[in-house]
Amino acid sequence: MKRTKILVADTPQNHEKWLAPLRRALHNREIKADIHIDYSGCTDADYVVYSPKSGLLDFSPFTNLKGVFSTWAGVESIVGNSTITVPLTRMVDPGLTEGMVEYCLGHLLRYHLDFDAHTSRDIPNWRPDLLPKLARNRRVGLLGLGVLGQAVATAASALRFDVHGWSRRPKSISGITTHSGPNGLDDVLALAEILILLLPHTHQTNDLMDAKRLARLPNGACIINPGRGALIVDDALIAALDSGSIAHATLDVFRTEPLPSDNPFWHHPRVTVTPHIAAETRPETAAEVIAENVRRAIAGEPLLHLVDRTAGY
Repeated sequence: MKRTKILVADTPQNHEKWLAPLRRALHNREIKADIHIDYSGCTDADYVVYSPKSGLLDFSPFTNLKGVFSTWAGVESIVGNSTITVPLTRMVDPGLTEGMVEYCLGHLLRYHLDFDAHTSRDIPNWRPDLLPKLARNRRVGLLGLGVLGQAVATAASALRFDVHGWSRRPKSISGITTHSGPNGLDDVLALAEILILLLPHTHQTNDLMDAKRLARLPNGACIINPGRGALIVDDALIAALDSGSIAHATLDVFRTEPLPSDNPFWHHPRVTVTPHIAAETRPETAAEVIAENVRRAIAGEPLLHLVDRTAGY
């Protein structure tokens, strides 16, 4: 029986991180495979495990290619690559999902409990008047109800937050009040004291949170964006922060990464910058998803997390 050939196309510092987890995951599924990391000498690969940071752009030399498995959750940088003519999947794995849930809940609770005000050491700060609401009285808006959005919404609901989620198409999620369509988006924005953005970057979501939509949020709302930097119009957000209509923003993603040192977000007193760490791909868990997709492809079964090229994600 022919051995499956898998190419790992990632940055040099990450190659070794994939080898042991991938071998273990493939072995557990009884898949006989050879794993390579030099794509210049592996143009007969059956599958490519692909990071956009690898520098690989032209897939046309891979004449035996049957699938490209992205290691990133977002695929906006590769979905338009015309040389990828085989099925393309994006990464959704337990480790990535757990990381996103923990990041969002951490900052959600920080805003809900007003930790920043209570932990300030600039002046004596004994403020018993800053008693927070109970979670059940705090309205949380969540834009994007894919796998990550549903996981975050469900976790927030388990803490008894009043969670309202929005997606382009109608969805039903236990314990979550769901909205869809343009009117539904306006409804969620109007009630969201804390807004979490977990939408993909597409033509429809680019610059979604412009000045008009930011103004729909309740006065003093907070924003958490671990989704995509291009969801928010930067200048509009800075203006809203300067006016105080938006109290604070935690931003994990940006239009340019790493965030340039002269970007005003670094120094704005109402902004927290984190370096795109909310949902990092962890090979130990992601390898299981990749190996399962290899098994499915060999067996002729539907792939997990297949990218819809028309929708862009």
